[in-house]
Formats: sequence, structure tokens, C-alpha cells
Amino acid sequence: MSKAQTKIGSTAAIILAAGASLRLGTPKQLVRLGDENLIERTVRVAIEAELHPVLGIVPPDLLIDPLPAGMTRVVNHHAAEGMASSIRAGLRALTPIVTISGAIILACDQPAVTAGHLRKIANGGGDVVASAYSGRKGIPAYFPKTVFEALLALRGDLGARDLIQNACAVALPDGDLDIDTIEDLDRARKLYVM
Repeated sequence: MSKAQTKIGSTAAIILAAGASLRLGTPKQLVRLGDENLIERTVRVAIEAELHPVLGIVPPDLLIDPLPAGMTRVVNHHAAEGMASSIRAGLRALTPIVTISGAIILACDQPAVTAGHLRKIANGGGDVVASAYSGRKGIPAYFPKTVFEALLALRGDLGARDLIQNACAVALPDGDLDIDTIEDLDRARKLYVM
């Protein structure tokens, strides 16, 4: 096994899927894109990238049945606070796992994310590595274990923007497409459903 494979195998995935989907009007996590719903698609891509464990951070009232194979469900009882509460819930679930070297934080509603892209950002070693799209940096992003304490201190709905602002980044074509509205979903279906 190469160093890169060892590194990827020791990287967790924290999938942010606890949003209320207010603009879409239906739980986006369960919206279908081809043969999969968005949470299934994101879990599959994380597993293909050899990330482990794969944690899906969900609100208490979201029923995902069956759970995607390979996903551990983590309930965020503070989802109304915003993205930071989901990041904290994921990191707390990782606390007992001493073998991981970092985690990739990603959203369930970015259909442009591929396993290849996740592998590229997971190779950041000891540095934060973000994704670049639309002239900015964002998630998916890799965070080494050394910054977990800073992530645990996050509050509100801003997520980890300050931590990735000065990070190196890997281009993610169409990374600006996240599914918040029916129009976004229509665009995603045109791009990613054959």
C-alpha cells in the first residue's frame, strides 16, 4: 500500500446533511439524482475515495431508511444553529478514533464532487486543503487533526471559512452548484444524470 493510500485510509468523511432545506421545500438529502438520493451519492463518493469512517450528520427528524451502506448516522440535535453545530457533532463522533489523521468535511448537496477530487484534497498532509470554485475557496475541504480544536470552537452558520481562507485549494469544476432550489436540482439533473 502506498503512502497516499495509507493517508486516504486514515482520513474520515464528515458529510453535512442536517440543513432544513427551506428553499427547496423538501429534504434535499433525500432528493433523487438519477438512481441515488443526494446522501447516498455523497456516501458512495466518499467510500470510493477510501475515506473511513463516513459520518452522515443529520437532523433528528430526518428518516433515512435504509441508511446508505457504509455510513454512520450522527444526529445533530442542534442543527438549527447552523453548519458549525454539524461540524462539531461530526468531530465529537470521531473523538474515540485515534487512528485518523484528519477529516474531509463535505456537503451532501454538491453533485460535482468526485472520488478523485476527494483523494486530491486528502493528500494535504498536515495542511488544510480546500476546494476552489467561483473565485473562492470552500468545501469539500481537508482538515488535519491538528486543527480539530479550532473546528470545535466554531459557532453559527459560517462553517470553517476562516480556516480555509488562506489554505491551498484544488479546483473543483462546477463546485459552485449546490442544490438549494428546484432550479439548482434541474441544473444538476441536466449535468449529472445520463
